[in-house]
Amino acid sequence: MTPAARSELDPAQLRQILLACGIGAKLMRSCAPLTGGTYNSTYRVGLSDGTAVVLKVAPDPAAPALSYERDLMRTEVVFYRAAAGRLPVPRVLHAGVDRTVAPRDFLLMTECPGGDWRSRGGQLDAADRARLRKELGTMVAALHEVTGDGFGYPQLGLEPSWSAAFLRMVDAVLADAERFAAPLPEPPAGIRNLFHAEADLLDTVRRPTLVHFDLWDGNILIDATAGAARILGVVDGERAFWGDPLAELVSLALFGRIEQDEDFLSGYRSAGGAVTFDPSAQRRLALYRAYLYLIMLVEATPRRFSGPEHDRQARFVERHLVRALSTLSRPEAGSHP
Repeated sequence: MTPAARSELDPAQLRQILLACGIGAKLMRSCAPLTGGTYNSTYRVGLSDGTAVVLKVAPDPAAPALSYERDLMRTEVVFYRAAAGRLPVPRVLHAGVDRTVAPRDFLLMTECPGGDWRSRGGQLDAADRARLRKELGTMVAALHEVTGDGFGYPQLGLEPSWSAAFLRMVDAVLADAERFAAPLPEPPAGIRNLFHAEADLLDTVRRPTLVHFDLWDGNILIDATAGAARILGVVDGERAFWGDPLAELVSLALFGRIEQDEDFLSGYRSAGGAVTFDPSAQRRLALYRAYLYLIMLVEATPRRFSGPEHDRQARFVERHLVRALSTLSRPEAGSHP
């Protein structure tokens, strides 16, 4: 099922956008949609010299979406340019974000080699996986050396403090839950109070670090060759923000505990990444887990996800959200269960 936000372009629209990127009929050998995404429309464009580029087109701005998803592709451009040289990210070739060519934002970028870790992970043995997780740790540590001038989502305007930015992010997704009547395990007002009670804890974060926040295996491209596996690309940086680097660890261990990933942590720390799991850090992790789970639950309504598989996934995410909120409901700083 194609999500409600995503809609494929007709051939005339596609030709118009590619021409604006400098790719005319003589230069283009092929153009085919890529599957797997749930928000943007993405195409692989084969060129006459045998290389290929990737075109990504945002949904119709009028389509139902979460508040933070407004102008989302503009943050992807910011992320790739800021992360260049730190991560193996695509190079931005053309960013069409003024909507003079098309009523949607679009991005043309180089193609990263390899296949996503999620689909190729079964080809890895334990040694390959350990080496890749350590390599990923060193890359993320390099990413976290990049700092900005304020906190929050780049496309929505920055805040002077992490508490102001993060609580604004939380308030927005809870307002979306009410706007779309998205089912949550607890009333939005009560959830909001749990987050806002942690403002002082959030203000211990003083350095706005570049955080990808979507570093699950599906966004990491690898060469899965036995004995020589390596990371070749990191993609989909559109949900990035300037904030607490600890927030990165949530998607890196989605529904799990990054504390148990010794290989990743070894690489991260060896490359200069600083991380401890004291009670303060555990409580901040609970905040960031809860925020991510809220997004996952709320976005399903405007995207019109449905069916038995979605229902199972929603119940699974809801259980994890309840656990994170349970941690925050305890006045003492404790570990996430």
